[in-house]
Amino acid sequence: MATAISLSRRLGAAVREVGLKKGAGGWYGPHMAAAERAILERVPLVDLVVEVRDARIPFTSAFESLRRRVCSHKHMIVLNKVDLANHSLTEKWLKHFENRSCLCYGVNAHNKDNIKELLSIVRAKIKELKVGESTYTATVLLAGIPNVGKSAITNSMHQIGRISAADKGKLKHAVVSPQPGETKDISSYKIASHPNIYILDTPGVLSPKISDDDSASKLALTGTIKDSLVEECKLARYFLAVLNSSEEYKHWENLKDAVDDTLSLNSREKLMADCHTNQKRRRQYSSDHTQDFIVKDVRVTLFKTMSSFSNYMEKENEMERLIESQFMALQEVFRVSLESSEDRYKAVAAKLLNLFRTGRLGRYTLDLVPSNMQELI
Repeated sequence: MATAISLSRRLGAAVREVGLKKGAGGWYGPHMAAAERAILERVPLVDLVVEVRDARIPFTSAFESLRRRVCSHKHMIVLNKVDLANHSLTEKWLKHFENRSCLCYGVNAHNKDNIKELLSIVRAKIKELKVGESTYTATVLLAGIPNVGKSAITNSMHQIGRISAADKGKLKHAVVSPQPGETKDISSYKIASHPNIYILDTPGVLSPKISDDDSASKLALTGTIKDSLVEECKLARYFLAVLNSSEEYKHWENLKDAVDDTLSLNSREKLMADCHTNQKRRRQYSSDHTQDFIVKDVRVTLFKTMSSFSNYMEKENEMERLIESQFMALQEVFRVSLESSEDRYKAVAAKLLNLFRTGRLGRYTLDLVPSNMQELI
């Protein structure tokens, strides 16, 4: 784990340096600064502030500016992307926030049951805040750092709220993208009727000054910052260090056994037929790394490289050697055939990061729950 921390700090230092750059070289330009001012100006005017965070980094993904502006009784935290995070650690984080008297709920923005439950919680909280008022219209501000899924949650709440509404109104769609910074303006969407509740979807805001290297590397790995600002190869190497230091890869041992069993039990004729089918299938989809058989090959390859590596991975140079061997092995798995080694590395890194960020290579929570009673909200 010490080696992963070392890689994290090196990457984080580079990310923090990027954050301080002006103009196109950094991420905090005039547009984001204006968006932050507009969001904070609306905080005292709305009925409820829902801060969306990434369930993989529940503390690191906090929208720091809100902490000083929003009253605790009208502040709610939503941990999105629970489907990508470690389930047991998510439960511990939810318990942590509960112990801090903070209303918190974990969701997958694309899960209807999750969103229905979130809508119920929001309606109940609004009713509590509006006690004594029989008729009212409420406004909820959805805020957070880039790429935590605010627009995806907005779309789901708007669609489900519209279905149950007597007055359907026009269905709108917030722009959703895996790239950070796609939401440019604050937009209003109706999510409930009787009483009417509107939600304000807002652009993501990330301060140019990140507190420490470890936080910076986590934000970059989870996609808060555009990869082009950091270098995908550095991010992919950090992910492999995290994977190699975890227990996640051990879940893939049965995949290797299944492959070995198939090879030992099949007859020569069936084996040849299967090879022909696989070759045909691989030719057809060789450029699509998201195909199940390629993802399986990636998992088996990573499992084999880690299992066969007998050296002491706590030493940084040994971890670097393992990561280098994994990059080499994955070039074949991903069918990367570019001429220059630099282009091959970039292609492997981009595909590897995509599989991590879509949950195809396991579920990871990078923020550990604090063991003491320190103020982590």
